[in-house]
Amino acid sequence: MSEWWRGAVIYQIYPRSFQDSDGDGIGDLKGITRRLPHVADLGADAIWVSPIFTSPMEDMGYDVSDYTDIDPMFGTLADFDALVDEAHRLGLKVIVDQVISHSAAKHPWFAESRASRDNPKADWYVWADPKPDGSPPNNWPSVFGGPAWEWEPRRRQYYLHNFLISQPDLNFHNSAVQDALIETMRFWLDRGVDGFRLDTVNYYFHDAKLRDNPPAPDGGWEMATDVYGMQDHRYSKTQPENLPFLERLRNLTDQYDDRMMVGEVGEHGQKSIDVMAEYTRGEKRLHMAYSFAMLGPQFSPKHFRTCIDGFLKGAPDGWPSWSFSNHDVPRHVTRWAEHGANPDALARLCLAMLMSFEGTIGIYQGEELGQTETELVYEELTDPPALRFWPEIKGRDGCRTPMVWEANAPHGGFTTGTPWLPVKAPQLANAVNGQGAHSVLRFYKDVIAFRSQSPALKAGRTEFLDTPDPILAFLRRHKDQTLTCLFNLSPLPQEITLDCEPRATALSRCKVKGSVITIPPNGFGWFEGEFRAA
Repeated sequence: MSEWWRGAVIYQIYPRSFQDSDGDGIGDLKGITRRLPHVADLGADAIWVSPIFTSPMEDMGYDVSDYTDIDPMFGTLADFDALVDEAHRLGLKVIVDQVISHSAAKHPWFAESRASRDNPKADWYVWADPKPDGSPPNNWPSVFGGPAWEWEPRRRQYYLHNFLISQPDLNFHNSAVQDALIETMRFWLDRGVDGFRLDTVNYYFHDAKLRDNPPAPDGGWEMATDVYGMQDHRYSKTQPENLPFLERLRNLTDQYDDRMMVGEVGEHGQKSIDVMAEYTRGEKRLHMAYSFAMLGPQFSPKHFRTCIDGFLKGAPDGWPSWSFSNHDVPRHVTRWAEHGANPDALARLCLAMLMSFEGTIGIYQGEELGQTETELVYEELTDPPALRFWPEIKGRDGCRTPMVWEANAPHGGFTTGTPWLPVKAPQLANAVNGQGAHSVLRFYKDVIAFRSQSPALKAGRTEFLDTPDPILAFLRRHKDQTLTCLFNLSPLPQEITLDCEPRATALSRCKVKGSVITIPPNGFGWFEGEFRAA
C-alpha cells in the first residue's frame, strides 16, 4: 500500500457553500465537480467532503436518515460517481464524512426502535428507564445544551442524544448496529472513495452502567454551554470499548487498496492529544486522528509545541492530522487576529507554520484566500446552537458562508439564486479571481509545492528548539535533509542569533545578516541545515 495520506494536504469542502450549479442557493455535487480544478491547482492531495447523505438537515447533514444515498439537494449517486471520477482524473483522492455515532430521528432505524420495546431494532439506540421520580437516568448533558436525554412516550423511556434531540445515539454495544454501519461504509468503498473522515469518533460507546459524570476537576472548557464544560465526561464518551470497534473499521479499510480513515476526537486540552495518540497507535486502529487542540483561541509557541510533542511522545508510531480551521470553529485569521500585523500577514504565517508540522495537514475551503469570519445578525442564522444561545454563542454559520469565486459576480459567483447564507463585502473582497501574483492564494500554492518537494517537511521527524517567546522553532529531519524552521507568532519584529550563518530558502520572510536573523511581524524562515539559538 502507498500510504499516500502520510504528509498529505487534505482540502475540506463544505458542500452547501462551495458551488451551486442549479440556482437554488445551495451548493451541490455538480458544483463541486466544476470547481475541482481549483483544488488540484492549489496542490492538495485529497478532498474531504462534509456530509452529502439523505438528511432532514436539522444539523446541516450531520443528521443522516439514509447512509447509502445522496440527499436530493446535493444531487444523485450518479453525480457522486462523476465527482469521484473527475477527482481521480485530476489526481485527487476523495474522503467522505461518516456520521455514525448518531443518526437522524427520521432514520427508519429509529422510527422502528422508538415504536416499542420488543421490535427487531428496539435495542439499536440507547434507551434507559427514568428514575423513580421520572427524571433522566443520569446527569449527562448534550453538547448543544440541555440534558442528553429525551423522553419517548411510546416506550416510556428516555433515549440518549449527545447533540440535538433529533440526533439519537446509536447503541454500539449491539453488534448488529456495528455490522449494519460497517456495511454502509463498505457501500462507499465499493464506489471508489479513498477514505473516511469519522465524525465524533470517540462518542461511539457510552458507559453501559450509565454512571453519572463527575465534575470537571479544573473548571472545564466552554463549547456550546458552560454546563457541558462543568463535567468530566468520563462515562458519556471515550470508552475503552471504542478501541475494538476501531479495529473492526481498520479491518474493513485494509480489505481495499490505499484507503484511510481520519477520526475527529471530540475532546479538548491535553486529553484530546492523548486520545489522538491512543486511537492511532500501532497498525490496527485509525490511520490518523485530529482534535480541537489547534482549533481554539490558544496561539503561542508553548501551545503548538505541547500539542505536537505530546502526540509524538504518546504515539511514536501513530500519525496526527493538524488543521487551524474547519466548519465548526471561527476562521483562524479572525480567531487569532490579535496576533496578526494584518489579516494577510497572519494568513501567511499560519500557513507556513502549519505546512511545517509533522503529520497530515487539513485546509478548510476559503482558507487559501485569507478568508475571514462573516459577521451575521440573528435573522441570518441557521445553526442550532446559535439560534438557541444567541448572542453569547454566535455559532458556526460565520465560517460556513459561501466560497467567493468572482469579485464582480452576484454572490461572488457562488449561485445565480439567493444563497442559503449571505455573501458579504469583507468576504467578497477575497474572491479567487482577485488573488494576484502576491496574494495569499499564490502563497498557498507556493508553500504547498515547497512542502511536497521537501522530504524533511513531508516525512521528517521533529525536534523542538528552545527559543524565547514569541518565536516557535524546530528542526525537521529526513535522511539527508534537515530544515531549521523559525516563526514569529507576534505582530512585532523579533531578532534571534543562531550558532552559525544560515541561508534562508526562497519563500522565507526574514532578513539574514551573518548569524543574526531579523524576523518581521508574523515573519518566518526555513533554513537548509541544522541551526540553534546562540
